[in-house]
Amino acid sequence: MQQIRTVGLIGLGRMGRPIARHVAAAGFEVFGYDPDEEASAQADADGIGITARAADVAERSDLVIVVVGFEGEVEAALFGSDGMAGSLRPGAMLAVASTVSPSYTTALPARLAETGVRLVDIPLSRGEAAAEEGRLLVYAGGAEADIDACRPVLDCFSEHVFRLGDVGAGQAAKAVNNMLLWTCLAANVEGMAFAERFGIDPEALRAALLHGSGANWALETRADERPALWAEKDMMILLGEADRARIAMPVAGTVKEAIKAFKIARGLPMPEGG
Repeated sequence: MQQIRTVGLIGLGRMGRPIARHVAAAGFEVFGYDPDEEASAQADADGIGITARAADVAERSDLVIVVVGFEGEVEAALFGSDGMAGSLRPGAMLAVASTVSPSYTTALPARLAETGVRLVDIPLSRGEAAAEEGRLLVYAGGAEADIDACRPVLDCFSEHVFRLGDVGAGQAAKAVNNMLLWTCLAANVEGMAFAERFGIDPEALRAALLHGSGANWALETRADERPALWAEKDMMILLGEADRARIAMPVAGTVKEAIKAFKIARGLPMPEGG
């Protein structure tokens, strides 16, 4: 199996830029594309080779990692007018790190069959701070040999890589992770409001809860103090897949509305795109 020497990044924002930086620091040749000029300029300052089109990244890379925000952006990067589908090298690796629906991901192998590319899905967890520190968590789906081929690159920016099944399994696992994250955040906010009504200092309670059975990552990392940019998108992916699979997820439906209320109450931005 061909050894990966050149790595391309599609998306050089909050996650893509630090990933590119870590991969380059490990000795790989790295190319990147982002339609946002500021993001491209910042990556260029980090020493990342910037290209004019996504297709240019595909032509130069043994492995292309797509880490854009929305499914529509993944679609454009692959199949748009300057997309990669016609430029991917036969035998090259394509890794979808964006959080998209499992059903979209499982349909990609057939759509990309004529390219000869090997596809894996590698959605990322733990957020921007972990990306900067190179200790992301990867939920991976794809052939075991393909995941193994990518590991030298994935290890540059992640602390753990878990292969959970074939293509699409990574996205399904990420959907579960996100449901649990936003469930905890919504419960934390509601619980703290209840405690304050009884005169309990929130910080004192938070410190106590972190030693109890109610401890959770959202509480530990103060997730309620961040804008929760992708919360509605994450829950809509989960609920959309549940509808297609005819699975009832009443808790997830409630959490979606609780997260919406949380953001509205704080004047936080709603996601754009699709």
